[in-house]
Amino acid sequence: MADRLDADPVAHALAGGIGGALSMAVTYPLVTLSTLAQTKSSKTQDNSNDDGANEKKGKVSTLNAAKYLWKNEGFKGFYSGLESAIFGISLNNLVYYYFYESITKTLLTSKASRSNGGSRGLSSFESIITGAIAGSITCISCNPIWVANTRMTVKNGDSGKNSNTLQTIIQIIQNDGIGTLFAGVLPALILVLNPIIQYTIFEQLKNFINKRRGGKGITSLHAFFIGALGKLLATGSTYPYITLKSRMHLKNDGEGNKEKTIIGLIKQIYSKEGLQGFYNGLNVKLSQSVLTAAFLFFFKEELTQVSIKLLRLIKSRKGSLKV
Repeated sequence: MADRLDADPVAHALAGGIGGALSMAVTYPLVTLSTLAQTKSSKTQDNSNDDGANEKKGKVSTLNAAKYLWKNEGFKGFYSGLESAIFGISLNNLVYYYFYESITKTLLTSKASRSNGGSRGLSSFESIITGAIAGSITCISCNPIWVANTRMTVKNGDSGKNSNTLQTIIQIIQNDGIGTLFAGVLPALILVLNPIIQYTIFEQLKNFINKRRGGKGITSLHAFFIGALGKLLATGSTYPYITLKSRMHLKNDGEGNKEKTIIGLIKQIYSKEGLQGFYNGLNVKLSQSVLTAAFLFFFKEELTQVSIKLLRLIKSRKGSLKV
């Protein structure tokens, strides 16, 4: 824990940003499939018999989504929007980990000063408060990137045209207004529950393992598995909200659905697709989220020490130059 108290939050932010980019690159095809499953109720069905002339209505399966992408776009279709996703997850993690670790460091320093050494980690309540604050700041500041990413992932396949994040954001502002960049913020804020659950589980398991190891901390392998478990429970419990957020990022999802209020969208999805509509793509989303989180925590654990040493080197160089 001494390392955590001494480390600059910037080091954690850099490690989280780079780790997020690496984990997203590894698992992105699953991101594409889950996004299509959440936003399309029929387009990705296997229509090989009628060449798409008469699309069948029904729930989307991962296999049909994969067939649709391969048939219409080939291998590159699985990576539509990758550039914005990597930029988004890097920025997302930079912001999140900076505030998360800053607040954590403040809490632990305060506890240490009050009890001559203090607690070895955050309590469950402290983890919840820390995650809520960091998650809310991250959610609002990064929402435009995820709106652009959802549009790129879904619509690049429809039009056959590729655009970058900046072009997509400009198009959204020109066509729909700047407020559209914050579409889905309310369900996204509700989804702050996701990292709260995830990081509370992670912190408590981390504290448990740390005690069992006599205060030696956790290894990258420990981080991989407890990060995966935390994300599994968090995503499984908040998935309907993830679907709502994805649908709200679209101006029109291709199925004639234009409803943008949460209550209206819930009614619309339920009337057209039933309860299943809220869970389209759940299996692939769980696989993607769990793997992405596992690799993120693994990479971050490895990269944090590198980032700490790098920042110390930069500061020492600056100090020597001043002298």
